[in-house]
Amino acid sequence: MKPVIRTSPLTQQCSDLLDATLPLLVSAFQSSPIHIVSSQDRNALSGEMRRGDGPRPPAQTIELNLTEGTPKLERISPVHVRLCYRREDQGSAAAALLAGAATPHTPIAGDNQSLALCTLAERLGASDIPVLIGGPSGTGKEVFARFLHRVSARNEARFVAVNCAAMPEAMLEALLFGHKKGAFTGASDAGQGLFRAADKGTLLLDEIGEMPVALQAKLLRALQEGEVLPLGATQPIKVDVRVVACTNRELSEEVAAGRFREDLFYRLNVFPMRLPALRERPGDIAPLAFGMMLRHSTATIEAGWISDAALARLQGHAWPGNVRELENVIRRAILLCGENAMIEPEHIQFDASVSAVMGEAAVPATPIDAPIAAASEGEVSSEKAAGSLSDVAFRSEAQAIIAALDHCGGHRAKTAKHLGISERTLRYRLASMRETGLLSAGATR
Repeated sequence: MKPVIRTSPLTQQCSDLLDATLPLLVSAFQSSPIHIVSSQDRNALSGEMRRGDGPRPPAQTIELNLTEGTPKLERISPVHVRLCYRREDQGSAAAALLAGAATPHTPIAGDNQSLALCTLAERLGASDIPVLIGGPSGTGKEVFARFLHRVSARNEARFVAVNCAAMPEAMLEALLFGHKKGAFTGASDAGQGLFRAADKGTLLLDEIGEMPVALQAKLLRALQEGEVLPLGATQPIKVDVRVVACTNRELSEEVAAGRFREDLFYRLNVFPMRLPALRERPGDIAPLAFGMMLRHSTATIEAGWISDAALARLQGHAWPGNVRELENVIRRAILLCGENAMIEPEHIQFDASVSAVMGEAAVPATPIDAPIAAASEGEVSSEKAAGSLSDVAFRSEAQAIIAALDHCGGHRAKTAKHLGISERTLRYRLASMRETGLLSAGATR
């Protein structure tokens, strides 16, 4: 269902921002109407717009204001977001607007890859075929599965999720298929099981690659026959469930290794989808960062904006922990920001327990006391040579980029191809390097 987006005539002063973002909002899978208003007319216009909306969900009201002061994104109510921005902040304001327009359990997306996946999910919503969502841990597979349920004809029924790696085999079997009273020690009451709980709805089998092989056979029968046999029962029970499975493993490799049934793999793999790592969809980083800032700011600790320098630092990171790591970084930044109105680069502290990743391969770490060569500065001071593991990883990545730039004569397109990354990703990396002093201005062509 495409959203109903209505704008006030007084928002014409924000036409540049709206021209850049409305096409994304129209294709961005909103389920409720969006009313974009200005501070002058929000009260009257919001009431007028809502009349005649019938039983649909309440409209998301986004209040836009141009300001000469500090920009700010804040949530006034569950369905009202206020965005104050300066005209020179068009890029970050577009990311903030995408974040503010998102509803619960809706992906926040600004990258073409993510938008294409969400458009594909809308098409999948018209069918009941099983979907297998792959991708690295922390990329948002469950969020995507919930969205797939929301845009399907089953959205009035329940969405039920279970982590197949979180419990022993016997407990997982009873949880999935149910059990009769007295079926096992401690079964003082009957349990219907998650398949029956999700009847007419969607069942998410997270970490499906961790399911014990013995239980996979019973799952296969449930999918083939559309029925479950509770523990201790003699008669199967019919269920109507759409199954979505998620995994961070390559199930084809698990099949070859004998750890996953081939017939179950083909039953689940009717429509395979892969969520890319966050570093492969850099256009999502800024909207996600604003969305997480909006979600985790509180009345006592409230950050209202993320500076361009801080966004450049975020976009220059390799995100080995993907969206989950980004959420940790933003929550940390809100706390470190304190009473400041804006998150700045010094509030961005990356996880020190993992090293950065360049492309698909890890970059060898530089010794902590080994300074790296800057493109035109000679070397970095000894103060910058020491630091946390994340600093070491960042310098290692910077060293690899600088070496590639030298090899390619400073040509960005050739450097990006040599490193196996996009030119856009390379620009983010270079901006972050300049911001931290690892690369001087004018060092590349």
